[in-house]
Amino acid sequence: MGLTEAKIQELAAAVDEAARKSEPLTMLTAEVPELTLEEAYTIQRVSMGRRVERGESVIGMKMGLTSRAKMEQMGVHNPIYGHLTDKMRLADGATIRVEDYCHPRVEPEIAFIMGKDLSGAVTAAEAMTAVEGVVAALEVIDSRYRDFKFTLIDVVADNASSTGFVLGSKVVAPEAVELGNLGMIMSRNGEVEETGSSAAILEHPARSLAALVGMLSERGEGLKAGQVVLAGGRRRRFICIPGIGWCWRWRGWGRWRWVRSRGLGEGKPPLCAHSIRFNRGAHRIRA
Repeated sequence: MGLTEAKIQELAAAVDEAARKSEPLTMLTAEVPELTLEEAYTIQRVSMGRRVERGESVIGMKMGLTSRAKMEQMGVHNPIYGHLTDKMRLADGATIRVEDYCHPRVEPEIAFIMGKDLSGAVTAAEAMTAVEGVVAALEVIDSRYRDFKFTLIDVVADNASSTGFVLGSKVVAPEAVELGNLGMIMSRNGEVEETGSSAAILEHPARSLAALVGMLSERGEGLKAGQVVLAGGRRRRFICIPGIGWCWRWRGWGRWRWVRSRGLGEGKPPLCAHSIRFNRGAHRIRA
């Protein structure tokens, strides 16, 4: 027997309040172990509806668990998705507070700007015909669950942990970059920490876009022209720790993405074109 409408509303309210107030939340599956993935997506939508009622607008979607390594780690075979609202978009030079987060992490992303509506079962190639532009991005991830303990179903209910995102200023045509094998260099305080390729995103970011459209179509939904889609991280999420600066560069893109976690007065940011900075008390973000 599935959850009642009243219980769905109750759980959605709990998730929404935890996100709004940055307060720890006990995982939903601890209270409702029979909670299904389908119900978790319903909770996600109801919680997003509460945000819309407060004046926010849904402006896009994000994908999660888009690397094979993450899927194997979680024991799943498909990615997950969440919603993006206008309030989640962080402007270049904005200031945010560390107290607004529970467990902040960041991921380098490839973002699609949709030029046309897109719905139904589509191939990766068909999905890309609806894309107007591609842009480098960062996503701020923040699970609200207490002690950072959760299941996949809990993550989905919590909007796939999505909290904020920054888009770069340079939007390029999809054919202008080699999306299938875009090299990535990640540096920690100026030293290379990890290298990789966009091929880790479901083997090609376009596959992630097509997968998203397919999952949305199961609920009679799709993407709209003008919406933003974060294709997903390639593997790791990086914790925002005071005193540590992270830099991302996509080879061939000509743009840097960096995140710096620091206490007030600690160090200087690396020389990157775009940035997101975390401080104690206040955080400055650039994109």
